[in-house]
Amino acid sequence: MKTAWVVMTASVAMAAAPASAPRFDAWRVVGPGGGGTMLRPAISPHDPRLVVEGCDMTGAYITHDAGASWRLFNLGDGVSAYAFDPRDPQVIYAGTGALWRSDDTGKSWRMVWPDPAQNTVEHGRTDHADQAFSSDDPTYPSNRGVTIHAIAVDPADSNRVYAAFALGAVGPPTALRDGSVVIGSTDRGRTWSRLATLAPERVFALSVEADHVLALAETGAWQGTGAEWKHFDGPAGARFDAGSIGHGPGGPILYGTTKTAGRGAVVRGGIHVSTDRGRTWRTANTGLVESPPRSMSQRGIHSRASEGGLGGPKGPPSLMGERGIHSRASDDAAELHAISASARHGLTAYVGFRRLRLGEGPAGLFNGVAKTTDGGQSWRIVHRESNGPAENMNGSWIEERARQMGRDIWYDAPYDIAAAPNDPDICYVTDLFRTYRTLDGGKTWNQVHSAPRGPAGWTSRGLDVTTSYGVHFDPFDAKRLFITYTDIGLFRSEDGGDAWTGSTVGIPNAWRNTTYWVAFDPDVKARMWGAFSGTHDLPRPKMWRRTDPETYKGGVGVSSDGGRSWTLSNTGMAESAVTHVLLDPASPKGARTLYACAFGRGVYKSTDDGKTWALKNDGITQSQPFAWRISRASDGTLYLVVARRSEMGRIGDEGDGALYRSTDGAEHWTQVTLPRRTNGPNALTADPRDPRRLYLSAWGVAGREDDTGGGVFRSTDAGATWRNVLPRSQHVYDTTIDPARPDTLYACGFDQAAWRSTDGGETWSRIRGFNFKWGHRVIPDANDPSKVYVTTFGSSVWHGPAAGDPTAPEDAVRVPGAEPATEPAEARREKLVALAFAGRSS
Repeated sequence: MKTAWVVMTASVAMAAAPASAPRFDAWRVVGPGGGGTMLRPAISPHDPRLVVEGCDMTGAYITHDAGASWRLFNLGDGVSAYAFDPRDPQVIYAGTGALWRSDDTGKSWRMVWPDPAQNTVEHGRTDHADQAFSSDDPTYPSNRGVTIHAIAVDPADSNRVYAAFALGAVGPPTALRDGSVVIGSTDRGRTWSRLATLAPERVFALSVEADHVLALAETGAWQGTGAEWKHFDGPAGARFDAGSIGHGPGGPILYGTTKTAGRGAVVRGGIHVSTDRGRTWRTANTGLVESPPRSMSQRGIHSRASEGGLGGPKGPPSLMGERGIHSRASDDAAELHAISASARHGLTAYVGFRRLRLGEGPAGLFNGVAKTTDGGQSWRIVHRESNGPAENMNGSWIEERARQMGRDIWYDAPYDIAAAPNDPDICYVTDLFRTYRTLDGGKTWNQVHSAPRGPAGWTSRGLDVTTSYGVHFDPFDAKRLFITYTDIGLFRSEDGGDAWTGSTVGIPNAWRNTTYWVAFDPDVKARMWGAFSGTHDLPRPKMWRRTDPETYKGGVGVSSDGGRSWTLSNTGMAESAVTHVLLDPASPKGARTLYACAFGRGVYKSTDDGKTWALKNDGITQSQPFAWRISRASDGTLYLVVARRSEMGRIGDEGDGALYRSTDGAEHWTQVTLPRRTNGPNALTADPRDPRRLYLSAWGVAGREDDTGGGVFRSTDAGATWRNVLPRSQHVYDTTIDPARPDTLYACGFDQAAWRSTDGGETWSRIRGFNFKWGHRVIPDANDPSKVYVTTFGSSVWHGPAAGDPTAPEDAVRVPGAEPATEPAEARREKLVALAFAGRSS
């Protein structure tokens, strides 16, 4: 998918914000909130209630009320850096593979680098449709994997803007080989020049100091004026993992963290501070990593194994904020990573720690946050969690879920930290599942992603980083809905989607990560089956590149109380990641026929309500078939999608995906020929009126330029021939049919759009307002035919008008008609041939 850009911005009147998740259109995000990795928060120097942050799933988020509500915006990829104009409170910069600026506090955005007027085109390439730009802008590395890591605006002159970016390949992350580059503009981003090429490293922070720029990077500090730059080494033998620059009474204060090593009395690495712009560094671990450490008895620390509270042990309040309380007599050194200094109060900084020993046994190892107010001379702990939530933390369903599972992973160490530039008492922290913040210097903390609903439910504040697969409607209760999720499992709503609660009681922890699908018995109230897996994000290649699918955990579960509790139902089935479960509605009540896709093993079948299962792979040629989805046509024909085991342009070998057909209930399978140059089938949808009319959703093959072979392919002869009816979208996850109006189709995927057709796929229009990059599938709302749900790879579930919101503003305005309205040449030729055979012209 290509998109050309021009310099323009939308003028949007901000609508009155509802209680949660305010948007400028008719869409809302539903679900419990939170649940995924959130990154790089940044706080406005003008208004600390204004905060932006990103995530690892392409979404970007903004709040104007200190986290009470958030709005997602889409810049085509995950935001890797933010900066606020220190003089103009309306201006925010954001970095992806391009540099963007908002002049209206985040309502709309426009590209400022590369120059959008110089033939700049956005591409979505490789398995994740990764953002890449081709451009004639001479300062931009066209067709490379660009990541902007730091941005700064001169506090004395807003026209002077700087950014540091790293270069890599488009696609999966690779080691940096080319030097990072610093660029600068003196006219507010209209033109740019390259100022310096640094080492192959990440730049953590840029700071403009009078006539020069200071950069803190992995290898140390850099200082430059114009094109003249000098490098100052960091601590001997170490590279920084994170860094931040604040300003104290005597000038800039640089903070960096390095890997810690050692045991017992000798610990190397940790926190380092420089007050001379990086020329020299001192170790600054006092209170956290001491050498030599005092004994545990000298600190008055005792075992925490028996103390109670929500989620686990709490510890005596006197330890909160106490200094010098660390002992490492027998454990490896704690990790110190994320760090942030208050930009204008640089003596104050916050640092995240992992596995800090504060007591005996597993419960004595803590993750948390420490704070300094004296430039790193000493630190005190202001937030800590072991196998229970922090005693000064107001949590959410995440902490409740952790208590049920007894797993420390939910109490993660900070990934990123942001101290407010002008108020050192305000700090935001992100981790694997949460965003939380303090407004009082660490005395108390509150999560800001989920809001309580009713006695036990939760709803999103608009900050969602969860992957969803389906929205499922209980056939006996219109208000009971389910969302099948990755990482957080199955969630249930009893009130039509307002409040949500976890719904995996009885599922073992090893299976609980992901619920890929559920199926209801159409005649037995409250009876349902679920597809459970300990492996998330299938069929994405990152999950099987280095892991044998035969090691995956998971199976089928059955519930007889509407999903409130589950029992395992997988006798005869090898343990594996089950990605789909399908019920044959023609089978008898009490002896239902069910099919399950076991990723890496094949298709299992049960004819006794799921009590026992048998493998049914006759005719499937793959030795370890990535059985992904199974569907049933109205005449009983089954179709099996086997996901491909190839990537980065491979096609025509044993790694190709496949489509199979069975006409005898999975006893035998025959292969259906895929469209030419297509090897990434993802879903097969049959028209309920005509079993020969099929829609194949396919993922493109990576090429030197744009991906090819993806789209929605339609067949009117049961797969003998295919025609691509949606070639403009090269990464289509699924195509769904409106059961009430079978000529109405929906398609969605990783190309920043969801699509709708009202003529059986002949023409398509984008569903306006849905603007998340990575979509999964569109699901008609069973309770409101005018609306649809859209599941996503990283933004929970969206709910909005089936035809889209025609007044919805764009986050970043594209040139009208710039999305390719015409097919690629190959698809165009195939269409002409098909039309010619049909006796028509085009």
